[in-house]
Amino acid sequence: MAIKIIDHGTKEYRQMVELRHLILRKPLGLDFVQEELEKEKEDILIACFDDDKMEGCCMLTDNGDKSARLRQMAVLSGLQGKGLGRVLMQFAENIARDRGFRKIIMHARKTAVGFYEKLGYQVVGEEYEEVTVPHYTMEKILTARM
Repeated sequence: MAIKIIDHGTKEYRQMVELRHLILRKPLGLDFVQEELEKEKEDILIACFDDDKMEGCCMLTDNGDKSARLRQMAVLSGLQGKGLGRVLMQFAENIARDRGFRKIIMHARKTAVGFYEKLGYQVVGEEYEEVTVPHYTMEKILTARM
């Protein structure tokens, strides 16, 4: 398993869009729009591979206030619950720290709140609907690595 930062517009990025569509959008009957994907050029795109096959991904968006927003976390269905998400999150947090971010925030699907709580994230605020499903805003203060 290899986790790395990938570049927008590459073959790997196209794999990332496909995985996100399969896991996050298609079940809701939603698609990506080109303008949405264009905005990702400035994001930190993180992907996990087994050989050349992408198994999981996420991205970090700079909020401009020393916080990064975690977005589009997706792991192949057959691999969920096997620790891949945890490894992706640890990598994302380390990258965020290395780039000077002090906090990670996210809009977490209600069904994923327990996963993120185990990693030290806390719910802030009330439940709301986003992309047709219940979400919570969650955050974690990044402490310096020992």
